[in-house]
Amino acid sequence: MGHHHHGHAHSHDNIKGRNLLISILLNIAITVSQVIGGIISGSLALLSDALHNFSDVLSLIISYIATLLGKRKASSLKTFGYKRAEIMAAFVNAATLVVVAIILMIEATERLMEPKEIASNLVIWLSLVGILANGFSVLLLKKNAKENMNMKSAYLHLLTDMMASVAVLIGGLLMKFFQVYWVDAVLTMAIGVYLIYMGYDLLKESTKVLMLFTPKSVDIKEIVESICTIEPIKNVHHVHIWQLNEEEIHLEAHVDFKKDIKLSEFDEILEKIEEHVYYKHGINHVNIQPEFDKCDSKNVIVQD
Repeated sequence: MGHHHHGHAHSHDNIKGRNLLISILLNIAITVSQVIGGIISGSLALLSDALHNFSDVLSLIISYIATLLGKRKASSLKTFGYKRAEIMAAFVNAATLVVVAIILMIEATERLMEPKEIASNLVIWLSLVGILANGFSVLLLKKNAKENMNMKSAYLHLLTDMMASVAVLIGGLLMKFFQVYWVDAVLTMAIGVYLIYMGYDLLKESTKVLMLFTPKSVDIKEIVESICTIEPIKNVHHVHIWQLNEEEIHLEAHVDFKKDIKLSEFDEILEKIEEHVYYKHGINHVNIQPEFDKCDSKNVIVQD
C-alpha cells in the first residue's frame, strides 16, 4: 500500500496565539465594563452585548487552546495528533454564536412588550469602548481568518460584536435625543438575527469536516476518470476523500491493475498519481491499495 503527503509550514502559529491572547484580555475588560454599565443604565442591548462579549471570551479561549493543541506531535495513541482541535473549536464557537443569538432574541421580545427608560449617556460611551476594542481585535485576526477555520470563528465572534456595539451606539443616540426606548429591544433582536446569519455558515462547514464529507473543491468522478488514464491502471474503486483539517485533504482508494506489476513499477505509478491529485485537486495525502484480479466490489463508493 502506498502512502504519501506534502508538508506544510506552521510559521504563523506563534503570531496567531499572541493575537488571540491580546483579544481575550481586551474582551474580558469590555465584558466587565458592559455588565456594570448595563446594570447601572438599565440597557438590555448593553447587557446583551456584554453576554455576547462573554461568549467571545470563551470562544477565544477555546480557539487559543486549540491553537496550542494543534502544535502537539502525533503519538502511538494519537496518530493524527491534535490536528482536528481547531476544527472542533470552530464548531463549538459557531454553535455558541447561534445559542447566544437565540437567548438575546428571547430577551428582546420580552423587553419589547415592556420598554424601560435607559441611561443613554453610559450606553453611548461604553458602546464606543466596545467598537474601538473589538475593532482592534478584528484587525489582529483578519489575516489568519482567511486561511484557518478556527481563526475565522474567533474573527466572526469579534466582528459581530463590533457590529453589535455599533448598533448599541445608534440606539443610545436615539434614546438620548428622541427618547425612543423601544429601539433598545429592536436593536437587540437585530443583533440576534445577525449572529445566526454569521454563525450558521461556519457551523455547517465545520460539521462537514467533522463528518468526513467530501470537500466542495473535490470532484470524485473527475479524479477517478483522470487516474484511470494512467497506464496500466484498469479501474479505481473504494474511494474515500476527506478533509482532516484546514491544511490536509486525504485520498484513500483501491487501484486495480491490468497486469501483475512489480513493486518498483507501482512506486513510479504512485508518484504520478500523487503529483496529479496534488496539483489538480489540492489533495496532499494519498493512500493507495494496489490490486490485481482481486474479487471485490469495483464500485467507486463502497459502504464499509
